[in-house]
Amino acid sequence: MSTVIRRAEPADAEAIAAVHVRSWQAAYPGLMPQAYLDGLTPATRLPVWNRLLGESSPRRTEVLVAETDGAVAGFASLGPGRDEDVDPASVGEVSAIYLMPEVWGAGIGGRLMAAALDSLAAAGYEQAILWVVDGNSRARRFYERGGWRPDGAVQRDESDGFPLTEVRYRRELHR
Repeated sequence: MSTVIRRAEPADAEAIAAVHVRSWQAAYPGLMPQAYLDGLTPATRLPVWNRLLGESSPRRTEVLVAETDGAVAGFASLGPGRDEDVDPASVGEVSAIYLMPEVWGAGIGGRLMAAALDSLAAAGYEQAILWVVDGNSRARRFYERGGWRPDGAVQRDESDGFPLTEVRYRRELHR
């Protein structure tokens, strides 16, 4: 399997929307209502990705894709920290990292995360944060293997119409 990590382009929006939906449907059964997961479609996510990737001015959010054998297998989005209790000049955030379920465990997620962290460090950030659904033990193990640790912040997200408890993780960045 040949994998390339690169900056996402507007033409990647449809593939990113598909990864987004497939990964949620595989990762979140039992953590989100099944009816919600069953109702997700790439078409509902596509407008967001078209807008984000089509912005002509410098983007606040950078999106990287992992392309495996010519197809987008995962993506990560990153930028300045968005939380009120962090300094967005020194704390960057990995706001999303998702892979097609069929490539879970193949090392692609680790390479994608390393590229995201390198990009944040190159942009001058000293630390990085991310939020993870509290019950997502697979993701939490992945982050912890990569040096991430819970920093004590917890939030309740009801933006999709149901409650989710999320835990914030943090790690130092090295230039």
